[in-house]
Amino acid sequence: MSLSMYQASIPVFIRQLNNLSNILGIAAAHAEEKKIEQSVFLNARLAPDMFALSRQVQIACDSAKGGAALLAEIEAPSHADDESSFAELQARIAKTLTFLQGISAAQIDGSEERTLSLKRRDKETHFQGQAFLLDHVLPNFYFHLTTAYAILRHNGVAIGKRDFLGTR
Repeated sequence: MSLSMYQASIPVFIRQLNNLSNILGIAAAHAEEKKIEQSVFLNARLAPDMFALSRQVQIACDSAKGGAALLAEIEAPSHADDESSFAELQARIAKTLTFLQGISAAQIDGSEERTLSLKRRDKETHFQGQAFLLDHVLPNFYFHLTTAYAILRHNGVAIGKRDFLGTR
């Protein structure tokens, strides 16, 4: 049995965003227990030229919703990128999950050969649907998920691979 575009995208995004939500919950509890201001974690970064945790979460959500929307040929919801607490980041993940859960297999399947145009600030890139998902969306999504995880782990939050994978 072959793997469909839907199976390779929407369930993956949903599972990993749920795992990210759980990780942020652990981080929020850690901050409260240790009496550390949430902003310490939200503004933390691995290197001076990298985005902070809050931006990593925003981009992970944007990668999932934007990639899914382009594959389904629908409009992605817009978010203000102004989250300043774990609760607000959780709300953003929840809004993204709600959007993703509203996309059907019929909307995504068949997109593997479709030519898609990704418009960025300075250029437009064209992809075939399958290459867009496998070579662009999923790597970008996992990069920002992993970086968010690494920022929290680096800052002492007791999370591990099982939390990232959602197998705890």
